[in-house]
Amino acid sequence: MLSLAWLEELQAFLHSEQIKRNETFHPLGNDGAVTVYPQTEEEIAAVLRYADRHGKKVAIAGRGTKRGFGGQRAQVDILLSLERYAGIVEHAAADMTVTVKAGTVFGELQRALAPYRQKVALDPFWPEEATIGGVIAANDSGPKRLSYGAARDSVIGLRVVYPDGTVIRSGGKVVKNVAGYDMNKLFIGAMGTLGVLSEITFKLRPLAKYESIVLLSFPSGDLHDVRSFAVSFLDTMMEPICFELLNPALAERLTGRPVYTLVIGFEDVESAVHYQEQSVERLRPQTAEMAVFAGAEASAFWRTFYTVAPNGRLAPAENGVEAAVKIGVVNLDVLSVLRESALIADRCHVRLEAHGGLGHGLCQAYVRGGEKDVLTAIEELRQTAVRLGGYAVVKHLPFSLRQRIDVWGGKPSYVFLLEGIKRKVDPNKTVNDQRFIGGI
Repeated sequence: MLSLAWLEELQAFLHSEQIKRNETFHPLGNDGAVTVYPQTEEEIAAVLRYADRHGKKVAIAGRGTKRGFGGQRAQVDILLSLERYAGIVEHAAADMTVTVKAGTVFGELQRALAPYRQKVALDPFWPEEATIGGVIAANDSGPKRLSYGAARDSVIGLRVVYPDGTVIRSGGKVVKNVAGYDMNKLFIGAMGTLGVLSEITFKLRPLAKYESIVLLSFPSGDLHDVRSFAVSFLDTMMEPICFELLNPALAERLTGRPVYTLVIGFEDVESAVHYQEQSVERLRPQTAEMAVFAGAEASAFWRTFYTVAPNGRLAPAENGVEAAVKIGVVNLDVLSVLRESALIADRCHVRLEAHGGLGHGLCQAYVRGGEKDVLTAIEELRQTAVRLGGYAVVKHLPFSLRQRIDVWGGKPSYVFLLEGIKRKVDPNKTVNDQRFIGGI
């Protein structure tokens, strides 16, 4: 229970409206007996310093979209929410860099940059809900990773508040920086286990003058045709921003047709985009059907696409549970993963929507059904990934089910390095304890 004395201690450096007592547990876990809402970096540091000195555990959140990703604790002492710590700190339009506070919503940042014809080259899921800090801490990315790269490819600088309240800076605010070890990469994808990301500096990219999506549908269901086309396409000089295959279940939701569908995105000047569309038309198999979305149609497609994944901020599903699984394999082995997904859905009596990048090998699978069926489907997806020499990580699952499955898929051989870094930075295991791989 949260004592009155403890509340008074928190009020020494936070206003009463920045502290909220929580009476119930969140079904996704990673909750706190009290939620605090710091509005400055100094307040973030004060909260962490207090917790570290008094043996309190802290969970970190932005707006909660990734609450179901990892974590073996239902509730800790303090949930530190960054949703009131938001805004642009500095935008150097001429240098094409921007520095933002971690609680800034990704979509709001993109809209602020749009008048300058600039953007952050990332495409996380739920962009109108996810915060910058959460995107970077989880190393989130979508199908456009093929062209944009991962989060670590866009970040050039960070400010981090260590668990003892010390504030450090890594990288810088210019694209060209000094040589040496890139400390940014230590924190990107670390799930907040090394401290609180306070400010993030990105290098920017010009907005494309024109964008289109080519949809290639394969009504025959023959994945040999998809493979042949993919090999031919990847051997050309075309430069798509994404080359993503949808399984029939996901294609039905997004296009209305339950058939394997390739989503090929292009961004460039209009003439270059049309030239590449024509090249796809010449390469496509006769059995494939082609459609092109541009302008508002393309934007609407992506808005729907990025909200298909489960969202920890939304109320749990009323019937059954939902899970999200990230699978990494060699690029064309995506075909095997998506073929197997249909068989797993039938065997386990679940709805399984999946997509994967034929250019980078990362797949996302969204599973919905009864508890036992969902867990069985996750295990079968992992077995498929391992058989192909890859891996599977569960990105969303209710807390009760995370107790019954290893969401990370076991400890890698290098886990001792991660444990050593955690001990050095956070010897008291104050922040996001047991949130990362190997129980770190």
